[in-house]
Amino acid sequence: MNQDSHNGADPQIEAPHGQRRALMSVCAQATEDELQAAVTALAPLPDVRDARPVSTGLVMLRGRIGGDGGAFNLGEATVTRAAIMLATGEAGFSYILGRAPAKARLAAIIDALGQNPDWAARLEAAFVVPVLARVDAERATTRAQTEATKVNFFALVRGED
Repeated sequence: MNQDSHNGADPQIEAPHGQRRALMSVCAQATEDELQAAVTALAPLPDVRDARPVSTGLVMLRGRIGGDGGAFNLGEATVTRAAIMLATGEAGFSYILGRAPAKARLAAIIDALGQNPDWAARLEAAFVVPVLARVDAERATTRAQTEATKVNFFALVRGED
């Protein structure tokens, strides 16, 4: 066993996980309407069944003083979990902050579809590109608004020389 397999750097294993992680990052930034539009645009889909019912619960948030101090319980957050199975064999999972059962289930469907190479290009065009375009536009707007309020401080020279 080589050293890279101990730290998860095996390229044959890491590539699919990186792609899945990137897709779930887009799911986290997407609105429920964007998730629904993508699933609708991709129809017909393989049969989808719930591996377990969509559920909402609490998770404990933990923090550290200064980032490296002792861990402490900060509080609780509501999370919605979904787990689905496609008829083609892929399992999809999602955890959404807040109470959003429909959004969690749609994100789990997209997670499962993203694991199938036959769906990757269609998913990219119908979901990833539009969501990232919206996110980029929102960030550009925020940057422009922030830049408009920017104050440049200069060393002022007094009139007395």
